[in-house]
Amino acid sequence: MPHFRKLTPNLLVANVERSLAFYVDTLGFTRGMTVPEQSPFVFASVTNGMLDTLEIFFNDAATAVTEYPAFAGKPIGATGTLFIEMVGIDAFHDSVKSRVKITMPIVTQWYGMREFAIEDPDGYVITFAERVPQK
Repeated sequence: MPHFRKLTPNLLVANVERSLAFYVDTLGFTRGMTVPEQSPFVFASVTNGMLDTLEIFFNDAATAVTEYPAFAGKPIGATGTLFIEMVGIDAFHDSVKSRVKITMPIVTQWYGMREFAIEDPDGYVITFAERVPQK
């Protein structure tokens, strides 16, 4: 039986610098590595800092086609969402709500998660969620 250790979304983006700035400056992620080290980048990553339990890759869409030819001609964005569990959802929501496009308002779901969703600059939807005590 395989032992899976980590899932890292690898997003194709129109502008790596723009995506990196959004995830670091707006959402508060920690900047990871970039390729090359100086702009213009064809790749970048962000993490959740010292824990490194969460990582997201950003690949320049035009460059990624050379490695993944099946992406040629496909639109950027996704029909799925990134779902990120966190602690401190209300404070985080309050800190970003005026600087992001909210696609789902903050709500406590019947399945015990308080969550809201945003759209990043390339149209990827990210749901942030915090488990709440069941009554």
